[in-house]
Amino acid sequence: MPRLSVWYVRTSFLHLILGVTYGALILTAKAAPGWGWTWRLFPCHIEQIAYGWMLQFAMGIAFWALPRYLQTPKRGDERPVWAAWALLNLGVALLALGPWLRTDWLRWGGGAAELLAVILFAAHAWPRIKPLGA
Repeated sequence: MPRLSVWYVRTSFLHLILGVTYGALILTAKAAPGWGWTWRLFPCHIEQIAYGWMLQFAMGIAFWALPRYLQTPKRGDERPVWAAWALLNLGVALLALGPWLRTDWLRWGGGAAELLAVILFAAHAWPRIKPLGA
């Protein structure tokens, strides 16, 4: 597995751990009085699970599994994919902080960073997608 895919997968598991922790705290609030503050973690929970874990895991596996080029470098220029990794994690962090700091620019900035990450990754992966046997 290429080093970049390893970074994507390991980081996705960190987001999974955080997302499950947030979810467990939210569930605790249903049984424990005085834990109502944990419902502010709900957007963080969704962000960590949906984008931090699932999307990032899929991107890491896709980078590894998509067909390689015949010439070197086998997976093309990796710089856009590293930038996508950084932007995706920045976006998840900004969107997770948004409900706590209550600022709209964090939501807009985080969403823009995530969108740019997906665009960069898709632009890199698109030439590697080809029909079977081609």
